[in-house]
Amino acid sequence: MAGPLWPRTRRGSTDEALIKSVYEEHGHALLAYATRLTGDRAAAEDVVQETLIRAWRHSEVLVNGKGSVRGWLLTVARNIITDRYRAKAARPPEVSGASAAPPVEADHADAVVDTMTVLGALDQLSPEHRDVLKELYYRQLSVAEAADSLGIPAGTVKSRSHYALKALRDVFRDSGIKDNSDGRRTGRPPQQPAGLREVVA
Repeated sequence: MAGPLWPRTRRGSTDEALIKSVYEEHGHALLAYATRLTGDRAAAEDVVQETLIRAWRHSEVLVNGKGSVRGWLLTVARNIITDRYRAKAARPPEVSGASAAPPVEADHADAVVDTMTVLGALDQLSPEHRDVLKELYYRQLSVAEAADSLGIPAGTVKSRSHYALKALRDVFRDSGIKDNSDGRRTGRPPQQPAGLREVVA
């Protein structure tokens, strides 16, 4: 009830009893108000708790007969929320320690086997095909840059890369490189650069 503040209590009354009474009468409205302002039930509960702590520290405000208890509580809650938002905005953004940690490589042996598998497959291609794949996918050059590096026309780079990838797929297929149904690799093509991996797979 948002009535006037309680009349002055006898000195024998404890602040705890007063705060308990305040919570029983105004706690629900205070929590609803804080939840509406924060949009977060847990944060609102923290605000209610902090509001009641301030009420306990300044219990004389609750019994001086001036104004309304609920109005005072809602003002305190709004000020707490405002202070928290300002403090959060002033702090630099929090960074999770986990994101700064380097990613853990599942198994170094897989990477070694993958590299050996690709190198072995590339060795079975013609030098022209091998050179084009190296420029486009391992050095990650554009077609024009690869053409300039190899000293051939851009159209030739495109044509050779098409036939080189087809030949590489044939090498992998003929070598029996595939995935087992249980997820374990049996000579699976390695983790090549994205462009090569997409076309070869």
